[in-house]
Amino acid sequence: MIENDAPEPYYRNRLLAEAMVNLKMIDTIGSGIRKMFLIQRKRFFPMPDYKISSQGVEVTVHGRIVDERFSRLLAEDPDLSLHDVILLDKVQKGHALSDDEVKYLRDKKLIEGRKPNLYVSAKVAQATGEKAAYTKQRALDQQYYLELILKFLQQHGEASRVEIDNLLNDKLPDYLDARQKKVKISNLLSELSMRQGKIKNIGTRSQSKWVLDGT
Repeated sequence: MIENDAPEPYYRNRLLAEAMVNLKMIDTIGSGIRKMFLIQRKRFFPMPDYKISSQGVEVTVHGRIVDERFSRLLAEDPDLSLHDVILLDKVQKGHALSDDEVKYLRDKKLIEGRKPNLYVSAKVAQATGEKAAYTKQRALDQQYYLELILKFLQQHGEASRVEIDNLLNDKLPDYLDARQKKVKISNLLSELSMRQGKIKNIGTRSQSKWVLDGT
C-alpha cells in the first residue's frame, strides 16, 4: 500500500471495508495507511510502526523526535522518496536492515557507521542546512507543546505545575535532563501567559493553578 499507493486486492472483510467507504468513514480503501506516513513525514516525526499478527494489527504513531538528524534531513530535503524516509526511520530506531538496504543508503551517503551501529549521516543533515532545519523543527516542536497545554486546560479546566510536568516530560527530547525539561516547561508557560495572554496562574508561585485566560 505504501509503495504503490494502492489498496491490497484482498481483504479479510471486504464487505466491512466497502461499507466504511460508502459511509464516508474512510476516503478510499487503504488510503489511510499511506496518509499516516505522509503526515508524520510532514511533521518531521518518526514513521508509524506496525505490528501484524494473527490476533490483529497494532500501530504506534510517534509524537516526538527520536533522532534530530533524521528530522533535520526531512525538513531540508523534501525530495527524499517515502521509501528512503522509511529506511532512514529504521536506522534511527535501530531496526535491522538488509545488506541491500544498507548499501542503498550508503551509496546515497545518507548513513554512516557499521552494522549494527548505523546512524543518519550528520554530514548530510549539515550539508542540507542544519541551522535552518533546526530552527524550523524547533518552531514546530514549540507550537506542538503549547497546543498540548492549551488542549489539556480546555479538557480539564485547570492544571497544577505537577500535572503539566507529567503531561510534557515524556514528550520532550531525551537529550534534555530533568532540570532542563523543567526550565523548558517554565518557558512554555511564560510564552502562553506573559506573551500570548492565553493562560494565567490563579494559584501561588509554589502552588500554581493554571487556567485559560478568558479576559
